[in-house]
Amino acid sequence: MAKYDKADLERRMQGALDALKHDLSGLRTGRANTALLDTIAVEVYGSQMPLNQVATVSVPEPRMLSVQVWDKSNVGPVEKAIHSAGLGLNPINDGNVLRLPIPELTEERRKELAKLAGQYTEKARVAIRNVRRDGMEALKADEKKHEISEDERKRSETEVQKLTDEMVKVADEELARKEKDILGQ
Repeated sequence: MAKYDKADLERRMQGALDALKHDLSGLRTGRANTALLDTIAVEVYGSQMPLNQVATVSVPEPRMLSVQVWDKSNVGPVEKAIHSAGLGLNPINDGNVLRLPIPELTEERRKELAKLAGQYTEKARVAIRNVRRDGMEALKADEKKHEISEDERKRSETEVQKLTDEMVKVADEELARKEKDILGQ
C-alpha cells in the first residue's frame, strides 16, 4: 500500500475536476464556442488526429463557428468528423473553410444536455471519492505499520475529508454554472 501523500491526493482530485471542466466545455449551450469541437478527432494521414492539429477554429459571429482547414485535401475528412460527432452541427463547405451555424437548442435538447452535465459531474464526484478512499486506506496502513500515531491518522483523515468536500463543492459549482448556461441563457 502506498504511503499517505496529501499533495498526491490533491493533484488527483484536481485532475478529476479538470476532466469535468473539459467534459462540460464540450456541451453545447446555444452560443458558438471553440471548445465545442475540442473532442473531435479527424482521420487524416492514416491516423486519428485532434481537429485543432489540422485546422484553426474561430468564432466569427455569436452563432457561427469557422473551421479553417490547413491542407485542402483534409476538408472532406474534417467535414465528415464534425458530422459524425453527434453535436447536431451541419458544416457548410466553402472550399478551405467550413462554416458551422449553431442552431437554437430546443427545450428538450437543453434538458438532455443538462442531464448529461449532471452525469459528467457525478462521474467527477465518484472519482474524487475514490481518491479519498485511497487516502484513507493509506493512512490506516501507515498507522498499522506504526509510521504514524492514531491521533495523526485521525487529524489527516479530517484533512482528507475537508479536501474532498471542497473538491465536490467546486464540481457542484461547475455543474450549476453549466446548467444555468444551458437552461437559462
